[in-house]
Amino acid sequence: MARVCPQCGAWCEEEPIDFTVPAVICPHCQYGEPFLRLPLFVITGASGTGKTTLARYLPERLPECVTLDTDILWGVLPATAEKDYVDYQDRWLQLAKHIAQNGRPVVLCGTTMPERIMGSPEHRYFSAIHILALVCDDDVLVQRLKERPAWRGCDEETQNQMVKFNRWHKEHGAETEPPMTLYDTTGVTLEQTLEDTRQWIYERLDTTE
Repeated sequence: MARVCPQCGAWCEEEPIDFTVPAVICPHCQYGEPFLRLPLFVITGASGTGKTTLARYLPERLPECVTLDTDILWGVLPATAEKDYVDYQDRWLQLAKHIAQNGRPVVLCGTTMPERIMGSPEHRYFSAIHILALVCDDDVLVQRLKERPAWRGCDEETQNQMVKFNRWHKEHGAETEPPMTLYDTTGVTLEQTLEDTRQWIYERLDTTE
């Protein structure tokens, strides 16, 4: 999976893929390095909808997968607004790709957009990309953000931005590519959210393996 071809030693800036194997093809010597092509699961949504909580408690209920909170590398990996943060998404997909070679699908929890995922060439390494977008009622979202400590910066402007983002998911989630599955966390217990999310993933593991 490295950009250095294990056969001829050449640096491969571009990585053509033969999806029938699947394998990464060296453009210099045509060597094909097989790789596991597993599904990728993404849990996104506005701040306050429950992504971080899922990232914290989902691993013990979903040992078949590797669940990661994508905020842990914010400020460490490149994240450029001019590139619509595709560079940040690209690094996370690279990491997920390499983790998947251990035979365990990856669940990424963090705010993103489908076009950022599909804008990275790394998305080709996954058999399917499934996106679960968490949403909730506007007043519930605002209350959750108000209850956060001051250092998190959830002022009125941020609250308004997150309400708009939350509404966007509700209005356009089914129109994106790939489409997003919406899950409303309003009035739902943590245990139920964890169980529903686990079941959502299991159903898609069955259909993509």
